[in-house]
Amino acid sequence: MDIIIENDGQDIAATNYWALAMEEAGKLYVSVNAGAIRVLVPRALRRIIVDMRTAEYCILSRGPWPRMELQEAVEIIWEDMSDNPFALHLSPESFDLLPAEPPAGRDWVCSVWECRKGKPHKALERLCHWRRVASLPCLKPWKG
Repeated sequence: MDIIIENDGQDIAATNYWALAMEEAGKLYVSVNAGAIRVLVPRALRRIIVDMRTAEYCILSRGPWPRMELQEAVEIIWEDMSDNPFALHLSPESFDLLPAEPPAGRDWVCSVWECRKGKPHKALERLCHWRRVASLPCLKPWKG
């Protein structure tokens, strides 16, 4: 079954993600809409949201991931100014659409969604800087 998402601008009004086998298997899903990168977190990984909350902003790096033999992949860092910020490394299959470079002078917003009382709930939202990198993993700080 395909993932269905009803959008309300940058927010998620409804989705069937938390009723699908993908979610049950513990797989993240990322949806892109209206300048927002929305990370849907499966119930089994809900604890990672705690690590994401400490971030001041996010950094999305897009580029090849040679070790995984992928020509395109995405790394999202939740930058908390520590030596070891939380990061995700995702293949294109984790996305409905790979985020492109935003227009000059604009950034993305990255929000994290969980299921609460059977409905999508925005757990957090941060500014998200985008960059093209030579290869993943990158894990480098933002140098605006």
